[in-house]
Amino acid sequence: MEKRLMGKSGAEGTILGFGCMRLPLAGPKPDDIDIDLATKMLRTAIDRGVNYVDTAYPYHSGGTREAPGASEPFVAQALKNGYREKVHLATKLPTWMVKSRAQMNQLLDFQLKRLDVRRIDFYLAHNINGTVWDELLALGLREFFDEAVRDGRILYPSFSFHDSYSLFERVVNSYDWVMAQVQYNYMDEDYQAGQAGVRLAAQKGLAVVIMEPLRGGFLVTQVPQEPQDALKKVRPDWSLPAWGFNWLWAQPELQVILSGMSSLEQVEENLSLADKYVDGLFTEADEQAIGQVRDFFKKRIKADCTGCGYCLPGPTGVEIPKNLNYLNQYYLFEGDGPRERCRYFYDIQVSPPERADKCVACGQCEEKCPQSLDIPAFLAQTAELYKPQQA
Repeated sequence: MEKRLMGKSGAEGTILGFGCMRLPLAGPKPDDIDIDLATKMLRTAIDRGVNYVDTAYPYHSGGTREAPGASEPFVAQALKNGYREKVHLATKLPTWMVKSRAQMNQLLDFQLKRLDVRRIDFYLAHNINGTVWDELLALGLREFFDEAVRDGRILYPSFSFHDSYSLFERVVNSYDWVMAQVQYNYMDEDYQAGQAGVRLAAQKGLAVVIMEPLRGGFLVTQVPQEPQDALKKVRPDWSLPAWGFNWLWAQPELQVILSGMSSLEQVEENLSLADKYVDGLFTEADEQAIGQVRDFFKKRIKADCTGCGYCLPGPTGVEIPKNLNYLNQYYLFEGDGPRERCRYFYDIQVSPPERADKCVACGQCEEKCPQSLDIPAFLAQTAELYKPQQA
């Protein structure tokens, strides 16, 4: 399996990483991890060369982000018997819980105990977004990372990101980071940090680790037959996961592609894909085929917003491009799963003062829009889609 130098860290990461967010379950609850099966999956991946393992404070907690999940203790047990020494271990500071500099240290020390290690290799400020970033800086996030590196509790200060490119640029330039983890796949070239963010991070010497390479599995389960046929004409022997992974691995700016595998079959398939990948495998014809899939999905877009920001600021503080992006994301894939995922991220990423329901339909934004979009109508649709769910 190919390894790539992870930027200025000097570490080498395998092109496939193991994400511990969607481990197999033995019972109905999210913390009921099937320990035997999950351990076999993780150790099989490591035995076959995978050397990057990713977890986080809330993984397998049932969606309650303030509760410590079962993933970190699982990783601690699975990496015993010599496996810890074979991998780069990554976990994350739950930024949404942080109210003081002292609490940052408390959370890190708690995670070190849960993982049963003295040092975490890649420690990420989790889920950086506009609602928390300035507050984190004011609380001393940079000084916290400096201290944790000096005293040896972490090796590489890093961050994961879910917000706009403009914020990503600010974050990258604000500190001497070693790694950035971003959502990126062939449908997300212009979403969140996007391709521009990936390239900026690489230019700065940061390692780039990719999450959601298959968009939560939707690039496998939600691709209709018509675009699948377009792909099969070019590569009849490639599976949908192969298209997703090979598109990413062809980009030299990317070091590790994380996969949240939930079955041994998925582990075996992804290991096989990683073992088969060589530079030059993905061709221009393949890129054109992927373009046909993108075009198919983009026909579902409701608001052709370019994100130029000419409509801002509005009189009530609504973040118009962000809301229209979530309107488009809602319709990109069909079914309850993708749409529940949109609601989850909307609640996290769009603060209440920024939301579409604060629009007063004054029409000022419509006058400024170069695309002549009916923005108030689109914001009304967004507000209806993302209104609080009744218990």
